[in-house]
Amino acid sequence: MSPNTLGDTIFVEANGQRFETLIAGKGGRKLAMLLHGFPESNYSWRFQIPLLVKLGYEVWAPNLRGYGHSSKPPSMQDYAIEHLMADVAHLIDLASEGRPVTLIAHDWGALIAWAFAASNQRPLERLVILNVPHPARLAEGLRTWPQLKKSWYVFFFQLPWLPERLMAAGGAQAIGRAFSALAMDQTNFGPEVLQVYRDNALIPGALTAMVNYYRAAAQSTGFRNFTRDKVSPITVPTLMIWGEEDLALGVELTDGYEGLVQDFTLVRLKGVGHWVQQEAPQAVNTHLEAWLST
Repeated sequence: MSPNTLGDTIFVEANGQRFETLIAGKGGRKLAMLLHGFPESNYSWRFQIPLLVKLGYEVWAPNLRGYGHSSKPPSMQDYAIEHLMADVAHLIDLASEGRPVTLIAHDWGALIAWAFAASNQRPLERLVILNVPHPARLAEGLRTWPQLKKSWYVFFFQLPWLPERLMAAGGAQAIGRAFSALAMDQTNFGPEVLQVYRDNALIPGALTAMVNYYRAAAQSTGFRNFTRDKVSPITVPTLMIWGEEDLALGVELTDGYEGLVQDFTLVRLKGVGHWVQQEAPQAVNTHLEAWLST
């Protein structure tokens, strides 16, 4: 399944940036905005886009700033959470046309989505999160030794230039290994799939932009507004689907959402890793369809 078979790819201007955006199901009665993670792209939603179109959604799946052929602003601070949330807000303004909006997000996209919903940036009908905890739970987790060990790469990414150099080596072989290392079942990560992600990482400026998400998160103050003592509970109905064998984020981060989310549904998938919507698309789609249809 290639990106070209999923819908139309166009470039849209939002928040002063240019976003390479896959659009499918034009004219749907509702809008689904899909936010990918690191080191992915909108191609990571290839199994969910046809389902959402079938359910009557118009789907927008942008490559986030820094990814694919979307804009790559040069400063590390350009990737602070306030700018990432503003991107989503402006994309929704452009796409929604008054329709109800469901935000569906994985990994870094999910961190943005959590913050977006917690700060009421725009009205949402539903929120779907895949394998990333609420920022408050992540902050709490990073105060424990087990999660600190899992998150070693976050600290490595704070180094200048070296992470990009190592990830680019050998035609971005490390990008391909990121998927194979974290996937329990590699069926959906054949060479042609890994090549999509490797090619995207090798676009000039992409790797630095991608790593700058982590640098900005560590060095900016924006995420401090989402700790448990500061954040308001999310009132949007929220579904979190979590692959229990995630090697980067402990399954214990799915607990403790009292006071953070009012209407919270948790689905844990046994034997599935971090790339949950790609690794176990049938299971994810079954739960997604059931929840969106209620």
